[in-house]
Amino acid sequence: MTIITPTSIDDLVRVEEQRFIDRMPRSAKMAERAVGSMAGGLTSSWANTRPIPVWVERGEGGHLWDVDGNEYVDYHGGYGVNVVGHANPHVVAAVQRRVAQGTHFAQPTEDAMIVAEELVRRFDLPLWRFNNSGTEATMDAIHLMRAVTGRDLIIKVEGTYHGHHDSVVVSIFRNLDDLGPADEPWRIPGGGVPQSVAELVRIVPYNDLAALERVFEQHPGQIAGMIIEPMMMNAGIITPIAGYLEGIREITRRHGALLAFDEVKTGLVVHPGGATKLFGVQPDIVCLAKALGGGIPCGAVGGTLEVMSAIVDGRYDQVGTFNGNPLTMAAARAVLTEVLTDDAYTRANELGVYILDTALAILADHGQPAYGFSKGFKVSVVFDGHRATNYREFLAINTAVSHLHFLTQFNRGVFLPPWGKSESLTLAVSHTKADADLYLANLATVVEQLMPLQSRASEMFAVGSLT
Repeated sequence: MTIITPTSIDDLVRVEEQRFIDRMPRSAKMAERAVGSMAGGLTSSWANTRPIPVWVERGEGGHLWDVDGNEYVDYHGGYGVNVVGHANPHVVAAVQRRVAQGTHFAQPTEDAMIVAEELVRRFDLPLWRFNNSGTEATMDAIHLMRAVTGRDLIIKVEGTYHGHHDSVVVSIFRNLDDLGPADEPWRIPGGGVPQSVAELVRIVPYNDLAALERVFEQHPGQIAGMIIEPMMMNAGIITPIAGYLEGIREITRRHGALLAFDEVKTGLVVHPGGATKLFGVQPDIVCLAKALGGGIPCGAVGGTLEVMSAIVDGRYDQVGTFNGNPLTMAAARAVLTEVLTDDAYTRANELGVYILDTALAILADHGQPAYGFSKGFKVSVVFDGHRATNYREFLAINTAVSHLHFLTQFNRGVFLPPWGKSESLTLAVSHTKADADLYLANLATVVEQLMPLQSRASEMFAVGSLT
């Protein structure tokens, strides 16, 4: 291993990236082999961890092991899925019972009804349907809003990700230079999506009711609805300012448009009834996925009687061969009725507060600006002194310290989401204070690495390739 005397954050990152590679020779070999049969050598473009992809062997509880035998406290959580932990005994037992009775019928099973009844109780929406991913859930939501209202235009928030179907792959993961004017953001679609589809979308900043009102006034009687993450994820965690969600509810209703909450990341995670219950604002549609299935692919969409009547009377055919798959429904039933209990949320809240408060204290003691959020199974720590209230403010935050943090944690036994600036920690029911203390000790290591550079503050926040 090449020895580098760190004089900048870039140097620290290079040291940690080399350590990352040196610890994982088998992962490196598997990645090299995989490019011969898998596009990019990956199962998803989001698994393209810098400096090399991580190949995982197994998981148990709140820990996982890579193919080189390294053990980690898993705060990655499969991008927010594994709040029940790996191989949760309740989920394992439910799936084992079900798999021996048949894995697919394309017909409903009793478990599906129990899951739907529990979602009615938690979210106060009377009717539900199932699908197989967050992308499918938000796709159904968009279709329903258009089918019910007979309108074409959809509003989404700048920078939010709602899956990879055409209607919502607009204004996501851009640089500041690619966003256009703040009062009229460019409608740039993702790769493979026609500009004509993007023209059916209108973009507004998060936490900006005036911008939302202006869009409705510019397009009277044309907007089917708005889809929004009630808490903006993939940007650390940006919470709604006071009155924002209530204002959205009032504006959409006044203009005859529907409101869909994308709770793929927050649903069942920040509260038993998601952000819907956490903030007390009732949308017309809720989209779920991730945590609901306990690690089995899943999705769900719930709505008011008005909205879901479009499915009941056939105006919208909500279909899918694997919708309500028996394995998924068995796992979801166990998640809702046996694992994610009130006690589980109490313990998660206590552990999350401990992590956040201690982390912010460590960073403050070392002069590193930071802010954060904790609720339920989610914790976010962002290395910047200004709390972002929208996507543009978040993009202005440098990525260097976040990437160094990811590498340092990983090399010392804690697996975080690889896009450290954007993502948050996902806690599991099986995580302990000892797991949290390892994360906090590694965080202290990060800021101790930075201390010799503190007199060179310009390097800390203007580091070239990592910005």
